[in-house]
Amino acid sequence: MSSYGSINSATTQQLGLSNPIFTGGPTEFDAIKTRELEKFLKDAGLYESQEEAIRREEVLGRLDQIVKTWVKNITRANGFNEQLVQEANAKIFTFGSYRLGVHGPGADIDTLCVGPSHATRDEAFFGELYRMLAAMPEIEELRPVPDAHVPVLNFKFSGVSIDLLYANVALFAIPEDLDISHDSVLQNVDEQTVRSLNGCRVTDQILRLVPNIQNFRTTLRCMRLWAKRRGVYSNVRGFLGGINWALLVARICQLYPNALPSVLVSRFFRVYNQWRWPNPVMLCPIQEGSLGLPVWDPRRNFRDRQHLMPIITPAYPCMNSSYNVSTSTLRVMMEEFRRGNEICEALETNNAGWMTLFEPFPFFEAYKNYLQIDIAAENDDDLRKWKGWIESRLRQLTLKIERDTNSTLQCHPHPGEFSEKSRPLHYYYFMGLRRKEGTNAQEGEQFDIRLTVEEFKHSVCMYQSWSHGMLIHVCHVRRKNIPDFVFPGGIRPPPTSKPVGELLSAAKAKSGSGRKRKQDDVALGIDADVKVYSNDARLLENTSCSGKKRKQDDVALGTNSKEIDSGLPVEKRAKERIDADVKGISNDGTFPENTSCSVLEVEESVMFSPPVLQSASSSGSPEPGKANIVRENTNGPFVGHGSPVKELDELENDAGLTNQVQGFIGSMKVGPIAKQEVATEGKGASSSSKWLQNGGLDELEPIELTGPVSTVASASTSVAPRKPIIRLNFTSLPKATGSSA
Repeated sequence: MSSYGSINSATTQQLGLSNPIFTGGPTEFDAIKTRELEKFLKDAGLYESQEEAIRREEVLGRLDQIVKTWVKNITRANGFNEQLVQEANAKIFTFGSYRLGVHGPGADIDTLCVGPSHATRDEAFFGELYRMLAAMPEIEELRPVPDAHVPVLNFKFSGVSIDLLYANVALFAIPEDLDISHDSVLQNVDEQTVRSLNGCRVTDQILRLVPNIQNFRTTLRCMRLWAKRRGVYSNVRGFLGGINWALLVARICQLYPNALPSVLVSRFFRVYNQWRWPNPVMLCPIQEGSLGLPVWDPRRNFRDRQHLMPIITPAYPCMNSSYNVSTSTLRVMMEEFRRGNEICEALETNNAGWMTLFEPFPFFEAYKNYLQIDIAAENDDDLRKWKGWIESRLRQLTLKIERDTNSTLQCHPHPGEFSEKSRPLHYYYFMGLRRKEGTNAQEGEQFDIRLTVEEFKHSVCMYQSWSHGMLIHVCHVRRKNIPDFVFPGGIRPPPTSKPVGELLSAAKAKSGSGRKRKQDDVALGIDADVKVYSNDARLLENTSCSGKKRKQDDVALGTNSKEIDSGLPVEKRAKERIDADVKGISNDGTFPENTSCSVLEVEESVMFSPPVLQSASSSGSPEPGKANIVRENTNGPFVGHGSPVKELDELENDAGLTNQVQGFIGSMKVGPIAKQEVATEGKGASSSSKWLQNGGLDELEPIELTGPVSTVASASTSVAPRKPIIRLNFTSLPKATGSSA
């Protein structure tokens, strides 16, 4: 059906690492479901108006003229003659959702300015260009972020949000027909330029590697909306961002080159529900390249072997775009893939509608225990900087909790932030907490993560641009004590009668499925008997989906179950072809067949007693024998607490934070504990502590947890309270059967 998009010319060649799973054309039923899906996406407001599209093009054209003027000014200022000034040039490229054609109304435009070698990043881009933009009345909310992993200028141009990156390549003049897809553009440039160029290079390569661009775009729009509704769209929180979802969708398009978007969405969930992570998702083989730039390679790089959900970019240098994924966030996403697969199975039998797939995830109903992270600053500028720093570090809190509880306590970070009208200059973040399924709680067993939280707060307050008034507070709240302002309209919904364990499997009831699942399915994210090829998603003969035996060609060929039941003669031939493909894929992979990409599992028992920390005005040394580490397995890296002594020494040496932190004394067992006694000594209370105690946060803590509140920014008080702030007791909770403990 050519009306759904023309076939990419690259389809004459093989796309991806292997042959497609199924090349058959769409049925009339597929076309009907696709029209329903497209109507749903339009009704959801995912497409911008023609007027907005024209305004975006005008803004990009104006921005291109601005950078051309800017580079001529820089060239003239560097003393070049007028002829060279006239030859100097810079060029604007787009990437991300705008370049892929899946942006919605009001979305940011990811842009890249490519300039010559003499237009430096610090002096020219963040200096002269920043001053030019700041002087223009149509530029608003201009904010430079030079210290980011990928340095960027953020601003609004005539109401259009722009994220502007910069790459100064080893050329004096930038030709108008510059092709940045050639590897030669990466020669003799710094790491920031390589990272900045990679966004455009990856986006263009994706469009070259999908068989049908229009079908890819519709499917990607669908998956982006689904991920946002289900709360798994956030790279910075440890989920997946725009480029990750684009790569996952592109791989499905390669495996089903002639499928319509409705089928591609269904196959997306079917494939990734059974994907055996950490096997990587790749659109093409990894090329070593001739420039010697590091690429993702778990054979050589120990850090690459630790990645849980590798999704590899297709442009040189090929890197893992999803390194932020943690054990907890992977568990959440796998549960969502399973839910999506169940709903799509029901869609294929007309037992469910598209609305069911996109129901928002009831985050504040799914768990009984939450972490609440409150931040504040004294003015808007400080709050904007403080907020950006905190959001870039929140993922570390999840990782520290996983580390210190041996992944027994799992976190589900909410991807967004909240604010309250009555409390300006404040933001609030939340994490759902639950015990890992399959682990039995002993009577009275608790999690005490106080030290973990304190370590996180210490690291956060080592922010180089920290200023007075930047505060952070972390507390434990139960579901019944969640503040009302997090709910739509500030109105708390009535308690749900649905068991918490069914929240992530609501589709099961709608599709009439009564199948039982093993208790550990949710914790593992995959069924124990699922088998997947080493470097691909195609499934072997014994693959089972959602705990039931699936007919072999249903998955392998991507056909509907009713087609299989008809006894098509293609089954035998398909089985032979798939068996042959297995050997081909094994030999065609980027890495040898025996290469292990799996994460090294380290079972450790960490006993930690924090040493005495001296203030800047005191002397002495930590009491010996206070830090004891017992390792039960040495097959992998030890990841225990970082040294609080070292962190606080660095903190106290910071000019902006001198004398802000006092020592703390105590002993603690990290991980699940039955009993614990903590002794602390402290004097007085700082102004920031008083703000936290009297500023309306205490009422969010359970009564039994209330105690003196600590903050790293306090001036003269010990940072450890007399009673644990965060001690989670799960003994009163029912056995885990779904999304929460």
